[in-house]
Amino acid sequence: MNGLGTTRDKTALRIVVWLGALYVVLHLFWRTRNIVLVVFLGVLFAIAVSAGTDRLQKLRIPRAIGAPLIVIAFIGLLGAFGTWIGPTVRQQSTELRQKLPEALDKLERWVEGQGGGVLATLLGVPGADSLARANGQPQAAPVQVVAEERPQGLRDRIMSQLSGAGRYFLPVLGSTLAVVAAILLVLFVTIYVAVDPGLYQRGALRLLPPRNRERGAVVLGAIGATLRKWLVTQLIAMVVIGVVTTGVLLALDVRAAVPLGILAGLLEFVPTLGPIISAIPAIAMGFVDSPEKALVVTIAYIAIQFLENHILIPVLMKEGIDLAPALTIVVQALMAIVFGFLGLLVAVPLLAMIVVCVRVGVLHEEPDVMSKDHSDEPGPTPSVVPQVST
Repeated sequence: MNGLGTTRDKTALRIVVWLGALYVVLHLFWRTRNIVLVVFLGVLFAIAVSAGTDRLQKLRIPRAIGAPLIVIAFIGLLGAFGTWIGPTVRQQSTELRQKLPEALDKLERWVEGQGGGVLATLLGVPGADSLARANGQPQAAPVQVVAEERPQGLRDRIMSQLSGAGRYFLPVLGSTLAVVAAILLVLFVTIYVAVDPGLYQRGALRLLPPRNRERGAVVLGAIGATLRKWLVTQLIAMVVIGVVTTGVLLALDVRAAVPLGILAGLLEFVPTLGPIISAIPAIAMGFVDSPEKALVVTIAYIAIQFLENHILIPVLMKEGIDLAPALTIVVQALMAIVFGFLGLLVAVPLLAMIVVCVRVGVLHEEPDVMSKDHSDEPGPTPSVVPQVST
């Protein structure tokens, strides 16, 4: 009996220790969640930079030079593009800020002119009775009048919601110092990981028991190949969508076409939700001219997304991992609610990484993404595939 009691005491003590350790880890993660997510972004970018560094290494350019060279060249291209298009963006962004409230007012008046209905209910546009009561005019039926303020307009509600969303989703961008620190952290993590990815891969494998390191190497290789494919696909899609959207808006003579096109390209990094968010200000700007133009802009955005989802993305990501759209939206919503804007940015690649871990590490499926991605490339094994060290 004493032996049985001792065993139970040890088991209970072990459970308490594990629960305490789990609490400490979760608490530490929550206190440093923004740094963890920023570092994850740096590792994600490092995977793409590492691919370019592999190609430069074949040209006898050392990795210690190739990785910073790629990052500096990318920053230089962004700076040159910003300098070239900056005055146009500044001018049209000012016009966008000035015309957007006018567009929302036009949208509200147009909905009222259509007699309200379901659209008015969805947008929360006040009906005729509410407006008459607010203006002190007689109503259609004798209703007890209660003193109340004038109903808040559609423009005021949307502007207040956007300002509230900005305060909620962008807490990490609350100061210039935080922005600069986050950018520098991403850049340094990207460069250091891209210079010697094997160092960090071997360190991650040593955290596993020796019998699991071989399978862990396969999982890490599959994760690296999948994330690199996804990131390159997203970057190409961002450029294509930004250029096409800007051209379409210019052809439709929509105000502030250039900043709206750039916004569409940037938000393309956030799948599913990003294109919807970028379409809202463009449609609203269409209402500045007429409801018909707003309808044309809506159709144009739908057509662009249709062509992207059925032509561009399938061509770019032939061997990519398939993520269920409903699951993607749910994970994005949860990450946005829990971690804010940074969580929304990393939701899809994090989901892809988890899916690869389950498929390759738990279900022991073959990492087709990794093998197909490099089957036609001569030369040594790419650096994203870790070397097994037992």
